[in-house]
Amino acid sequence: MSGAITVTTDIDAPLDAVWTAWTAPEHITQWNQASPDWHCPKASNDLRPGGLFSSTMAARDGSFEFEFGGEHTAVVPHERIESRLGDGRTMQVVFEAQGAHRTRVTETFEPEGQNPVEMQRAGWQAILDTFRQHVEGTLA
Repeated sequence: MSGAITVTTDIDAPLDAVWTAWTAPEHITQWNQASPDWHCPKASNDLRPGGLFSSTMAARDGSFEFEFGGEHTAVVPHERIESRLGDGRTMQVVFEAQGAHRTRVTETFEPEGQNPVEMQRAGWQAILDTFRQHVEGTLA
């Protein structure tokens, strides 16, 4: 992925809990937003190569919503998920145990061409930070 953007976070939770929170739709709807004025009312995830995933991202005031999704191209449980987004870009998420009760999550993705790279990095990092807060607050 040339020109890719990478974001990362360390989570005070075991790898198994982090994996579950990342992959289970009932958890995805709880953390998949960059700021409190957005939410994720719907999510689906067929976690296998060739499986489709989708999340509805929506403004809480009802003014805007969009679908974010694609197809998984590789899944190594508790290690790595590779996907092709609906617009053809690729992304990879790597899960690394940092001892028994800490996990590092690293997301690498190809930027889209409409928004500045730093804006995209900040948005994806904000979602990853919300994910960390969800896991540490509910599953750790």
